[in-house]
Amino acid sequence: MTRFGVSLPGGGGASLAPSGLADAARQIEAAGFDSAWTFDAIGRGWLLPDPLTSLAIAATVTRTIELGTGILQVPLRNPVELAQRVLTTHLASGGRLRLGVGAGSTAADFAALGVDFASRFRVLDESLTIMRRLWAGERVGEASLAPVWPAAGSGPPVLIGSWAGSRWIVRAAKEFDGWVGSGARSTWSLLKQGIVRFRELGGRRAVVTNVVVDLEQTTPSPTGADDPFNLKCPPDVARERLHHLCKLGFDDVVLVVRRHDAGHLKELHDLAVSAR
Repeated sequence: MTRFGVSLPGGGGASLAPSGLADAARQIEAAGFDSAWTFDAIGRGWLLPDPLTSLAIAATVTRTIELGTGILQVPLRNPVELAQRVLTTHLASGGRLRLGVGAGSTAADFAALGVDFASRFRVLDESLTIMRRLWAGERVGEASLAPVWPAAGSGPPVLIGSWAGSRWIVRAAKEFDGWVGSGARSTWSLLKQGIVRFRELGGRRAVVTNVVVDLEQTTPSPTGADDPFNLKCPPDVARERLHHLCKLGFDDVVLVVRRHDAGHLKELHDLAVSAR
């Protein structure tokens, strides 16, 4: 059965005011959603809250929902420092962190930090190896996070964000805990191709994130094979689109909303559940 999650607020005065992120996380859980998610961008002209900081805040005010990154750009960070922050969030959440990671696809983020964009896939591979070894209690060079707390296990489940045709979807299925596709960046046809390929490879958990919601848009956004997947449409059309993702076999759908008030989230949750 498909699970539904909601993104935490993506910046602005309200979300970064005292208790803004915490209140949104509470409302997401109270509305009945299964998860809350954050995204990752640096230096693009607006302040997007740090993904792991946001999830750590959400962890302190919720009890049951999963907490995910969709996705965290690993090559932008030092892997040892990142491994420590990830493990901190994982432990603070009681093991509820689901770490969606990727190489990143926006060159401006890398330019903002002076990091080489062309080598991002190699760095992703190397960094994930270092992080998983550290979570397992190994020493990597001069770095060690041991003794790792028993509750940490070997770190959080790691899901790989990738395009449908990438070799990384093979690794997501065979070496990691799942695959993350993007509704905003993948088209209707690519999402279908991706999940079919992922399942054929034996992949377990498939998540589609960045499904933008605007139920007040009276004229539905286009649904051609090359159009991005979203819910910019009236509620009855949104229900049909969500049902399409459920039929394709996605395990999780992450909705991006403008408002986190209780009434809107409850309405959206009931709509999503009715689409299963």
